[in-house]
Amino acid sequence: MNEPPRIPYWHLWSDAEGVSHQQRCALSEFELKSMQPPAAPQWQGTRTHGAMSVLVTVQPVGWVGDWHENPKPQWIVPLSGRWFVESMDGTRVEMGAGEISFGADQHCRELSGRRGHRSGTVGDAPAVLMVVQFDDAPVPGLPCAFR
Repeated sequence: MNEPPRIPYWHLWSDAEGVSHQQRCALSEFELKSMQPPAAPQWQGTRTHGAMSVLVTVQPVGWVGDWHENPKPQWIVPLSGRWFVESMDGTRVEMGAGEISFGADQHCRELSGRRGHRSGTVGDAPAVLMVVQFDDAPVPGLPCAFR
């Protein structure tokens, strides 16, 4: 069989000084197995267990949010359109359909009027995002916590 896949993602996280950053990471720990026999094997990543909430949100064209922290650790999966995330360190990342981000910038401190991140739409179409929010998950302390 082929080599296990590597799926890139952006991780928005906060350091010990309370400053948010973004780092490019990759999901890489996959196991080739059947979801439900007799289905053929496929590459499956690590399962996350526990209470989660799932929602779809739509950012209108031209929408830009104020600086804020993610309410809880959450995966954000753009379904259509494009959006951006800007962290306190000045890094701005733009993402479109099929790119994923993990938002875990809780516990930031205010710095020059910034706390956490800001985000908004890019281009002339709304950004449709699926959000998978962990209800009780601890905040990862280091970037690239998911593999």
